[in-house]
Amino acid sequence: MWDNFAQMTFDAILPAGGRVPDDFAAEAGTSVKALIELGGQSVLERTLVALAQTGRVRRSVVIGGEEVHAHPASRLAGEILPEGASGPDNIYRGLESLLAQPEPPDKVLIVTTDLPFLSAELINDFLAKAPLEKDICLPLIRQSAFLERFPGAGATFVKLRDENWTAGCVYTLDTQALMRCRPHIERVFENRKSKLGMAKLLGPAFVLKFVCNRLTLGDVQRKIQQITRCDGVPVPESPPELAYDIDSLDEYRYAQKIFG
Repeated sequence: MWDNFAQMTFDAILPAGGRVPDDFAAEAGTSVKALIELGGQSVLERTLVALAQTGRVRRSVVIGGEEVHAHPASRLAGEILPEGASGPDNIYRGLESLLAQPEPPDKVLIVTTDLPFLSAELINDFLAKAPLEKDICLPLIRQSAFLERFPGAGATFVKLRDENWTAGCVYTLDTQALMRCRPHIERVFENRKSKLGMAKLLGPAFVLKFVCNRLTLGDVQRKIQQITRCDGVPVPESPPELAYDIDSLDEYRYAQKIFG
């Protein structure tokens, strides 16, 4: 369908319902991650500006609570929707709205709103490396590359046979595939904090390979495809900034130091 994937355009979905604990909120001045300010700019505003500057995004839809709707940065979005009951619910609210528009998108970018170092250049770097003909493209970042960019910063890494990796928070998805795999994505989300639930979801062979440090990127790719029932692929060597989110007070303070 696309003659030139390098010139593909996207509509963007920005779930902005994430909250932080009370001690974090007291220091940051807001309980909503998207509205945290760093370098004189909210993360939501920085994200919307970066998407607009890529030259690859037609429309953007933000899904969040009342605080997000009232914030000046929301005016940069094409549409603001009320938040739902969960992360996947917010994503699908945005998708359903975009699919109801004239000229509905074939591909969407899903971008979380807690990435303080996001820029147009970094998004375009990821898109240039991603095999955009695939249903789902997920950024992967080596631990060595992440720590070179953010020395001493905390992050969660998964040990594969070759190195430790972490996932980024900018994804490309085929809209029809995203609709088809909704039950599977919701199942992953429901089990994400349960070790037993995730073990059942991943299967004993995958878990055993993980425990024995025998997993490869190919194993991860096949598991993504099996769980989602979509043609999903990890994109190694993606920019480290796509994995730096501000989920904790320590991560917020570290980002503050970089912004000065």
